[in-house]
Amino acid sequence: MTSTERTGHESYYGRPILKQPVWKSEVGWYLFTGGLAGASASLSLAARMAGNRSLARTSSLVAAAAVNVSPLLLVKDLGRPERFLNMLRVFKPTSPMSVGSWLLAATGTAQSAATTCELLDVLPRVGGGAQACAGLLGPALATYTGALLSDTAVPAWHEARRELPAVFAASSCASAGAAATLVGDVRATGPARRLAVLGAAAELVATGIMERRLGVLGEPYRQGRAGRYARVAKPATAAGLAVTALGRGRLRRAGAALILGGAVLQRFAIFEAGKASARDPRYTLALQRQHAG
Repeated sequence: MTSTERTGHESYYGRPILKQPVWKSEVGWYLFTGGLAGASASLSLAARMAGNRSLARTSSLVAAAAVNVSPLLLVKDLGRPERFLNMLRVFKPTSPMSVGSWLLAATGTAQSAATTCELLDVLPRVGGGAQACAGLLGPALATYTGALLSDTAVPAWHEARRELPAVFAASSCASAGAAATLVGDVRATGPARRLAVLGAAAELVATGIMERRLGVLGEPYRQGRAGRYARVAKPATAAGLAVTALGRGRLRRAGAALILGGAVLQRFAIFEAGKASARDPRYTLALQRQHAG
């Protein structure tokens, strides 16, 4: 009897064909904070242009907090600060990791400058220019991690390359709107609430399309640790969407908190699904057969 017959896998004793990603949980958190930072920076710019200074200030503060936490998470995962700095030594347009590192550095610098000017009420033109820079870079920061994951050989990520950027974009918008709704002045957060509702709805739709299109490669998103995250994330996001859209006062804030929680759990579901698909040789072989066919 061959090893294939004994294990049911076409790999040596059922061992993984791919090396599992070595990223730790800090990267899962970064997938969330990076998206929140990018979308919040763009929301702040849009609110500033619309004359909604209260919402612009709230979103600027959220973006600054998220964008400054993000490199700390990456440094914690990498182990030493110089490893993150080394990624900035060269700019490679063909490398999502290189582009993402520069995006994070540029957006972080601009957003920190804009928020400092806002808090100290100084240099309004400098602050406005910095916010414009951060806001324009925001969409790329919010979505590049989807391109980064799908650029790997990990089956559950690579085969979802069409949908992952859309899932991350929708989740980032939902998070930015929900965060501003949660901590902002209720009289000024109408646009943020609408963004949270639309983003949450788009996230649920995009995630469903992704999992259905993947077929057997969508199994890791529904099983194991990833499945447990997803089974909580989707109801939380759906409930948060309904409460934020229809509720009043504190109920809206509760709905915003549910949307934020759902976004975090959905990012971890995607993170864990990729790792699980790399561990199981069935998914690597299924991906190879799809491409061969």
